Amino acid sequence: MSKICQITGKKSVVGNNVSHSLRRTKRRFDVNLFTKKFYYVEEDCWIVLKVSAAGLRIINRIGLDAALKQAVAKGHCEWKDIQVIG
Repeated sequence: MSKICQITGKKSVVGNNVSHSLRRTKRRFDVNLFTKKFYYVEEDCWIVLKVSAAGLRIINRIGLDAALKQAVAKGHCEWKDIQVIG
């Protein structure tokens, strides 16, 4: 899997390291990702998601089911990409 949040769709962006002499070299700003297990009550199973810190806050605020439906509607992830554990 790539380094993309499955809830928010955040991914790494490219920028510059700027030295004291203002010399610029390319660098990547990675997303703060976690591989996290959630209990999906509607399907009565455990699922594994790659979520950012902002994605965790969204899940805490609106709930896992609503966050997954919103992410699928926006195209950030698909149902087949969600890993089900038992």
